[in-house]
Amino acid sequence: MDETKQQLELTQEQIMEFKEAFCLFDKDGDGCITADELATVIRSLDQNPTEQELRDMINEIDSDGNGTIEFSEFLNLMGGKIQETDADEELKEAFKVFDKDQNGYISASKVSI
Repeated sequence: MDETKQQLELTQEQIMEFKEAFCLFDKDGDGCITADELATVIRSLDQNPTEQELRDMINEIDSDGNGTIEFSEFLNLMGGKIQETDADEELKEAFKVFDKDQNGYISASKVSI
């Protein structure tokens, strides 16, 4: 089993969706995302990062230090985001169990030890 997939426990469907997204970033189809390609995508979202901010973004993700983002690095980043989202959803669901009147608060009387 692929180590990245095993580590992040992603489904085949999720991996395929991430591959599609990666290909949108990878404008020249060379299998990696450069600072220029990242800049193009970010600027299309009405953001204007400096060259240093772009390098910092890539360095944060670039585990092999080659200055670009390969698919495995992108997958690790996105898989981590999914896990964060899943944890947030679990907390929200747990909160709802105790928030019986759905007012957004849990009183001490609702939680007994």
